[in-house]
Amino acid sequence: MKVAIVGVSGAVGQEFLRVLDERNFPMDELVLFGSKRSAGTMYTFRGKQIEVKLLQHNDDFKGIDIAFTSAGAGTSKEFADTITKFGAVMIDNSSAFRMDNDVPLVVPEVNAADALERPHGIIANPNCTTIQMVVALEAIEKLSHIKKVHVSTYQAASGAGAAAMDELYEQYRQILANEPVTIEKFAYQLAFNLIPQVDVFTENGYTKEEMKMYNETRKIMHSDVKVSATCVRVPALRAHSESIWVETERPISVEEAREAFANGDGLILQDNPAEKDYPMPLFIAGKDPVYVGRIRKDLSNENGLTFWIVSDQIKKGAA
Repeated sequence: MKVAIVGVSGAVGQEFLRVLDERNFPMDELVLFGSKRSAGTMYTFRGKQIEVKLLQHNDDFKGIDIAFTSAGAGTSKEFADTITKFGAVMIDNSSAFRMDNDVPLVVPEVNAADALERPHGIIANPNCTTIQMVVALEAIEKLSHIKKVHVSTYQAASGAGAAAMDELYEQYRQILANEPVTIEKFAYQLAFNLIPQVDVFTENGYTKEEMKMYNETRKIMHSDVKVSATCVRVPALRAHSESIWVETERPISVEEAREAFANGDGLILQDNPAEKDYPMPLFIAGKDPVYVGRIRKDLSNENGLTFWIVSDQIKKGAA
């Protein structure tokens, strides 16, 4: 097995390295690719130094079995043919191919079989907020079909990359030192603030991030479910949280839901309000599963259920 990482210097690329190592991924060789800025950089993997190669249109992907790509949609579109032309499976983290009919959009706990049919040699990785949500929704869908979802997300700085995490650190330092605050990665200061905008607005008043949750959920779950989302950037460092309300075809009890979540693939039930035990991003960074808590019947709809989920969107959502 020969594996490539495209975009190794970014937050997700670095997480790829850690995950491949900790999972002892079965490969014989790892090849790293990057932009002109990162080409020539050395990374250590399993005790071996590997130099980052410049990503270019040549035969460098000959013999590569799997290429994990996380270098942005523009790069993915430009280099897809170069990466796949010798038979490599391109597992793409960007938004470039997610809604293409001929590209499977895959969350393993929900629709792993879709990955087997990939006419262009590409498997798309969904948006991080969608991923953690559908892992939880799948447990409920097995009990009763979900008709509607309302979700508010609480998205950490890390969703905008490593530089955004650094900026949040720096903003807190600057504020406490009474210095001018640096604002580059977000429209406003994030420290001590919430920003009710993730990605750009579309004509219907929803952001692209919110529309991704609508469209991607339907594709992944092969469902007619309707998703209404509000995505908010919060001054947490890493791991996204989501408050989710679902309406199912039949009423589902809290006990049923708890059992479904406890036995669900990729889920950890953490729901003991009496002990103030519920998922929080501070304690979930660096972990694989989606954590579920605050499970309640919805007070306004007998077929409604509401719950809270947290997951590390760099690790679970991307890498």
